[in-house]
Order: sequence, then C-alpha cells, then structure tokens
Amino acid sequence: MKIGKALTVVLVLLVLIQLIPGNDHQNPPVTGTPQWDSPRTAELFKRSCNDCHSNETVWPWYSNVAPISWLINYDVKEGRSKFNVSEWGRTGKNEGDEAAAEVRNGKMPPWFYLPPHPEAKLTPAEKDELVKGLVATFGDEDAEKEKKEESR
Repeated sequence: MKIGKALTVVLVLLVLIQLIPGNDHQNPPVTGTPQWDSPRTAELFKRSCNDCHSNETVWPWYSNVAPISWLINYDVKEGRSKFNVSEWGRTGKNEGDEAAAEVRNGKMPPWFYLPPHPEAKLTPAEKDELVKGLVATFGDEDAEKEKKEESR
C-alpha cells in the first residue's frame, strides 16, 4: 500500500512539473560563422557538436519533458556561452582554441549526449580528423602553452 501511494505522489509531481514554464526552444539568429579549414571539419562538427555549440540546435521531443528538459536547456546554454560557432566574431570570449583539446581529451561530446545521439559518436579516425580540423580552424590552446613553456 505504501509503494502505491509513493508511486502516485511521484506520478502527480511529474505531471505537475510539466506546467512549469521555461522551455523556449527558439534558436537565436546566426550572426557569424567561422571560416572552416575544410567541409569535412564542418561536417564532423555539425554531427557531433552543433546541438550545444551553435544556434542551430535540433531539439528532440524529450527536450520538452521536465525534468530532462531543464538539464538539456542548461547544457545548451552553457555550451553556447563557452563556444558558439553561430556567433563567431562576437565580443567576449569564444573558446575555439580549447575545442581541439576538449575533443582530444574525450571531454566532448560528453558521455551522456551519445546514447540518444548515436550519430555523434566518432570513430578514432573521425576524432583525429576533427581535432586536426579544429586546430587548423581555431588554433590549439594546449600547443600554444607548450610552445611558451619550451621557449622559457
């Protein structure tokens, strides 16, 4: 009997949180784009990074279901604030020079993004291609740090 009541309370809460406003899935306009080193880099980036690092996010159906929607909205907002290829040339920091290191170190795309987006999973060869393309397009903060340390 207690389990039934607990499940009912959880179900009611899940239904009620759907009424909380806040899922604005209108993508901001694209105001600038980087000069990609190659169409292949742009293709790999679009496949594995674009949803969180551009203003061209494809919002899946489950991005409208709380509380998952709150996490997705947070991740997209955070990703765009750090690195956004749709606002290339904006004032402020746009961390393109960190993109290659994030992919190289396995931090991007994040593990939790891959199960619902299997197309974003890169083969080792594709990952290497993307890293090289990101370095050619945006530079490489890690390599620049190493050069500075070597010159000391």
